[in-house]
Amino acid sequence: MAQSAEKHSSAIDEAVLRLLGRAADPRRLSAADIRGRVDSALGKYLLKDNAAAGHREVQAFVDELRADDLCLIIACERGDEKAWEDLVANFDSTVKSAARKITANSEDAEDLASSIWAELYGLRQDAEGNKKSKLAYYSGRGSLAGWLRAVVSQLAIDQYRKTSKFVQIEETREFENLAEESSNISGNGAVLHHNESPEEILSDKRTSDDVASALQTAVASLDAEDRLILKLYYFDDLKLKDIAATFGYHEATASRKLVRVQSEIRKSVEKELKRTHGWSDGEVKRHLSETAAKLGLSLEKMFAVLIALAMVQDYWC
Repeated sequence: MAQSAEKHSSAIDEAVLRLLGRAADPRRLSAADIRGRVDSALGKYLLKDNAAAGHREVQAFVDELRADDLCLIIACERGDEKAWEDLVANFDSTVKSAARKITANSEDAEDLASSIWAELYGLRQDAEGNKKSKLAYYSGRGSLAGWLRAVVSQLAIDQYRKTSKFVQIEETREFENLAEESSNISGNGAVLHHNESPEEILSDKRTSDDVASALQTAVASLDAEDRLILKLYYFDDLKLKDIAATFGYHEATASRKLVRVQSEIRKSVEKELKRTHGWSDGEVKRHLSETAAKLGLSLEKMFAVLIALAMVQDYWC
């Protein structure tokens, strides 16, 4: 316990007992079960900026925590199946309603809501093998319904960043700026329109030969599982949740794997262009960015189309 909280130990103990007494259903939790969460909330929201807070302020803080919501969440963390049933039964409509407000259609809303429950249940593990769940971040200071709506919004943002087919990865901004600059080559700033055919991306003979060769090398170097993930995503057009089900892991894991593979392919292509085909750093940036700009694509989208084309060719060969 932090030194600033240690001097309030007895006051916190009393407040924790009152918290349990206020809960309509304390979920068979003891004061020791919830003391750590209360200490954490005090340290983060009161004592961090007010180390001189007195016993009354400490107890007033604890007395304002949502007793039933906090007990419910801690019981869920401790593996209480009845608590989980109650959490889903009481808040599933809240999660789905929040998901519908920030997604394009009902199917996406259902996917997002399902992901929320998986995140709350905790499918990841820390170095010690303990489950990592977003439930650990609920302090009891505000309503559980409001906190869940915030979690839905945050996860929606995270998923957009991680699972978009044209995920923005490291160094994208630099390439995007180059692409925007090169779009003015024609003199009028206009970007050439097209039907985004993959073959058009490789219209320049040198770029076509070198990039195609580098891309083929990059894809060939992937292990079997990564190649299958790309095939399912780009060729079979499966969603991440379906890919995850195929391999028996969570949708978030499929997302991370796809982002990793995309990043590895891009870096491999750039490295191969320089090592095998003699491109300089400037040529890599200029040729790839100009190709993307002429076609009105971001560099990441161009790479995604190239990967899709490579997977189609690989599939039929």
